[in-house]
Formats: sequence, C-alpha cells, structure tokens
Amino acid sequence: MSSTEQTPRPARLAAAAGVALVEALGLLAGGFYMLVRTLTDGGDLTGGATGAVTMIALGLIPLAAARGLWRMRSWSRGPAVITQILALPVAWQMLQTEGVIPYGIVLAALAVTGLVLLVNPATTQALGIRRPGQDAS
Repeated sequence: MSSTEQTPRPARLAAAAGVALVEALGLLAGGFYMLVRTLTDGGDLTGGATGAVTMIALGLIPLAAARGLWRMRSWSRGPAVITQILALPVAWQMLQTEGVIPYGIVLAALAVTGLVLLVNPATTQALGIRRPGQDAS
C-alpha cells in the first residue's frame, strides 16, 4: 500500500467520531448559552462565566477526540473513552432531576453507544491499538 492510500474507516469508528462530535457540540452550545445568559441576565457574573468557560473548555476534549477518531489517530480513543465514562454519572444525575430527564436519557444513550463503539475490535484495529498479549506484527 502506498503512502497516499489509507485504510478504509470502519463504520463503527465513524459512528464513534459522530458520537464524540455530538457531545462536543452539546457542551459548546451549553457553554455559550450559559455565557450569553450570564451576560444578559445580570446574575452572578463570576460564577456564570466560570461555569460557561468550563463547559466550553470541556467541549474541546470530545471535539479533539472526534477529529482524531475521524482521522484514525490512536491517541484519540483515550479522551473519547474518558468523555463517555464521565458522561455516565452526569446522565444519572440528569435522570434524577425533574425537567432534564429527556436530556439525561439522550446523554446516557450517547455515552453507552460511544463506549460500545470505542471498544469494538474493528475500531481498535483501525486505530492500530493492540490487545494485551497481541503480537506487533
């Protein structure tokens, strides 16, 4: 295979990149919404701005992971898996809070789907990640 040819991207890897992208866009949108609301409502500026900037910064992690997964970079699986694991307790809390239960269901479904896709053998093989004990051949 020449250096210009690339291994085809498995559908599961593309789907995992899509899940990470949806999560990133949700965090970024939530962060920007929180920032605009803080600036226009005149509430706790420090707390609101800190929360908004934190959400935006956290949104950059799955965004980078989505790009890396799409480009089939092995480093991207770690941040993507961590994002899914961190999303599960957030989804659980949302499922316990009236008014945001539907969002909790969506987040839980995304996190579980993302984890399943990221640990799939086709995904790990496409990313060049070997299982313990697997030869480097």
